[in-house]
Amino acid sequence: MKKTIKISLFVLLAGMFGACNKYLDIIPDNIATIDYAFRLRSTAERFLFTCYSYVPDLGTFASNPALSAGDELWLPPTSSTQAWQIARGNQRVVNPYMNYWQGSSGANDIYEGIRQCNIFLENIALVPDMDDYEKKRWIAEVKFLKAYYHFWLLRSYGPIVLIKENLPVSAGPDEVKIPRSPVDSCFDYVVQLLDEAASDLPDKIDNEASELGRVTKAIDLSFKAYVLVTAASPLFNGNQDYKGFANRDGTPLFNTTVDPAKWEKAAAACKTAVEFCQSLGYKLYYYNPQLLQYDLSDTTMIQMNIRNAICERWNSEIIWGNTNSPATSIQASATPRGLDPAKSSNSGTSGSLAPPLKIAEMFYSNHGVPITEDKTWDYAGRFRLRTADSTDKYTLKEGYITAQLNFDREPRYYADLGFDGGIWYGQGHYDDKGSDLLYVSSKKGQPAAPINLAAYSTTGYTAKKLVNFNNVIGDGNTYTVQYYPWPMIRLADLYLLYAEAQNEVSGPGAEVYKYIDSVRARAGLPSVAESWSNYSRNPNKYTTKEGMRDIIHQERLIEMAFEGQRYWDLRRWKEATTELNKPITGWDLDQSEPAGYYRQRLIFNQTFTTRDYLWPLNENTILANSKLVQNPGW
Repeated sequence: MKKTIKISLFVLLAGMFGACNKYLDIIPDNIATIDYAFRLRSTAERFLFTCYSYVPDLGTFASNPALSAGDELWLPPTSSTQAWQIARGNQRVVNPYMNYWQGSSGANDIYEGIRQCNIFLENIALVPDMDDYEKKRWIAEVKFLKAYYHFWLLRSYGPIVLIKENLPVSAGPDEVKIPRSPVDSCFDYVVQLLDEAASDLPDKIDNEASELGRVTKAIDLSFKAYVLVTAASPLFNGNQDYKGFANRDGTPLFNTTVDPAKWEKAAAACKTAVEFCQSLGYKLYYYNPQLLQYDLSDTTMIQMNIRNAICERWNSEIIWGNTNSPATSIQASATPRGLDPAKSSNSGTSGSLAPPLKIAEMFYSNHGVPITEDKTWDYAGRFRLRTADSTDKYTLKEGYITAQLNFDREPRYYADLGFDGGIWYGQGHYDDKGSDLLYVSSKKGQPAAPINLAAYSTTGYTAKKLVNFNNVIGDGNTYTVQYYPWPMIRLADLYLLYAEAQNEVSGPGAEVYKYIDSVRARAGLPSVAESWSNYSRNPNKYTTKEGMRDIIHQERLIEMAFEGQRYWDLRRWKEATTELNKPITGWDLDQSEPAGYYRQRLIFNQTFTTRDYLWPLNENTILANSKLVQNPGW
């Protein structure tokens, strides 16, 4: 498949050394590898890029467990994606899927990444042709990466083995058998590394091609906020499910008493990160192109606010964009086959990333409240048929018959989702008042319908949010893709984390409403108070801590949809045993008429038990290290 991708020098370097530690390949056989790697600044820089290379490739669907191991996107049954086996309930203790502890079954070895970071930290002082400022900066970058890798393991497995420094080669058998550290100690160590790194990092990187994607103080502070919110969340804060979970010597691995101070620390860290990022000019993205050929409707402009907050490279709210993780193939997988009827034979797109119906129902009504709560919205009649008219022309194909579910929804519904009868702005068609705008038609016999066992949406929905509107479907199998670095942290994410933490500390208040309402305003929605007061069957919900908690959770699930957050959020909130036990459903794809197509069809009965909150350690790891204990339930 032909793709048009612009990649910075840093991307090329990082990618070159990221595949398999290529810095080792340039070392003559008769020279000690470590000595050579730190002989010059140039070789040390290559080692630095190697330390970066272990960050999981989250812009690739198969490498992002939050997208592929949860319930947000479903695949055709022929898929062999390993993380998807976790979503299907097939995780195992013998050769576990996405084994980051050792590096197998779809995952890279995160502990190897930590070891490389330790080697760098132990040897960077040896480099002669560098000034102290640059050495301090590189040390800070690697400390951040070391923190990130420990956190990745911690979030996946719970208590982990902390590798604060590498063991010497002479270490005996007992020295290499290290037990897991208690969860609180693990979080403390991650935060310690982030604190040590912050002061020696540049505040922000502005448009220096060789530098974009490298760690900054803004990234460090924002990531620290996320770490502390995770530590304060119910999975890790007073979780009674892990009472009695201890090392072999009896050391408890979880504190099962809730500690409110954790939320206070999290809120303080969020506030610091928000204010620092704002001081540097980060702001929520609004679509404002330098040259706008067409006078676009407000409806389309709001959708561009939402879509381009993800897909426009280095826009105003991207705090951390991962240049080692470009979103390329994921865009082809999110674009329906046959989207452009004139190019219906094009095989460059598959539309195989399919949000289930429950994800479509998650988005608000056009009044900014859940469709189950909106007293003006007919939830019971959501599957009834309705014909789009001229008032719907910017979101639905005029004259098209589709389900009531697709009408009168919030702007993020239309920006994030592709669906039968839905307008798909862009892809070479930019006049939203013209008659040639693309739209999805996916009933049997239509262009986006299944024509083989792999290139189709199993539910009838696709993740439009991930697709750059400037991509162009060409002839044959060509799909010209405008790549973007995967957004690891953006400002809207940070705003919602702050609102969540502050609500847990003191309940609803001006500061909580301010940040959630900012995100809603960019998405074209009224304030929480206005929406709930006027349209919800529970008009006072937003005035209590518990009610506001539910609102913030749903707001976050909507705003961060398809960005690799839902799976981790459901886990840390301990809501996965509810959400990931709901059936995966979609439309009846075998039907050619609307009355048959718009019937809810069961695709898969997903299951998630308490043991699934923490992934298992490989059985052979437990056998090799007598001080390790397995996670509960495995």
